[in-house]
Order: sequence, then structure tokens, then C-alpha cells
Amino acid sequence: MRVTFPRLADHQRGYAVVERDDGVVYRLGSSTTMGPDLPHDIRHLIVERELRISDGIWGGIAAGTVYTSMSHLRGRRPPHTAQWKKAQPDGIMRAELLASLVEAVAVLDDQSPAEINRLTREKLSVVPVTEPGMDPGDAIAVPPPAALAAAASALQVEAARWARLRVGESLVYDWRPANPRGTARALRAVPRPRDGGTGQRSPHRH
Repeated sequence: MRVTFPRLADHQRGYAVVERDDGVVYRLGSSTTMGPDLPHDIRHLIVERELRISDGIWGGIAAGTVYTSMSHLRGRRPPHTAQWKKAQPDGIMRAELLASLVEAVAVLDDQSPAEINRLTREKLSVVPVTEPGMDPGDAIAVPPPAALAAAASALQVEAARWARLRVGESLVYDWRPANPRGTARALRAVPRPRDGGTGQRSPHRH
């Protein structure tokens, strides 16, 4: 799947052109306006790509999920996609949380494993994401500090590339399917702080 993000004039509503591997092309509208900062949808794409998240926003689109903000441009849609597929809320919530975590890691002065672990507990303690054999109340599953630091570095690179774009230029990304088993192997359990927050963040999509 190929995704193109054009750089529009500041304060215009952004969008992306999504060319799926089956030849169908969509325009994905954004809820945010253009500016010098890296668009939200690119942040998600980079984090999901680097952490090999297969069930987040972009993995879902590649697999056939069609959001209400997506307009069909060209290409023949298979009959079974006449009705929009529903995204998996747990996967999207996890992708949202990990994107927020990686953004926070990207601005850390100290990206040591200990500091990334501290930030992970702070950012992800409110919503446990469990794996078989884990106690839902005691653990969340997240990538290791090295993977989070690498994703944060990739985010910084793309932010710099976006900031250099002129109006009318674009950033283009190729999305390759992640290996769910590989993703699972990269996860580890991180104990939740006993005095952590209890609020819950709901997944959203434009």
C-alpha cells in the first residue's frame, strides 16, 4: 500500500491519498489543519510501521477497513467491501497509546532504558493491554525500550522532512504488512504502578 501526504498551505484541512495493493484508491481526510508540525496521521503511520503494529489504523486500512473519512477515488472495490468493515477497537486503542508514548519518547533529553521504562509506566498504566497468561490488572504489553527509541528517532526524521517541504510537495510512504507473530514476540510485560491513574482513553478515528 502506498500513502501520499501532500503539503498544503497552512490552515488548510489536510488529507492523504491511499493506494491499496488491490488497486483501489481512497482519499483519507484529516480532522486537523496543515502546519509545520508532522500531521497526526503520519505520526501514526510511522509508529505503527516501526513497531510492526498489524491491527492499528494503517494496518486496518491496508487490510480493507474503510473509515467514514475515506472517499473512494478510483479502482474497483471488491463486492464484500460494499459495506464498510469495522476496525478493531482494541488494536486502535493500543496504536493510539503507543503513538502517544513514542511522541513523548522523541522529546526526552535522556532516552536511557530506565527513563523510557519510567515514561512507559506513566503513559500506559491507565489501559492494560494483556497477553495470554498475564493478569489484566497487573501488566501491559509494550515494545522494549530500544524499539521505542528507534521509533522515536524515525519520528524525528520524518518531522524534519515534513518541516522542509514546500507547499505542493509530498511525503510518500510504502506500507508493508506486519507479521503478527513477530509483533507478539517483540512485546514484553511491564508492571503497572499500583498508584497509577484509573482514567481510560477511548480510541477515535476521524
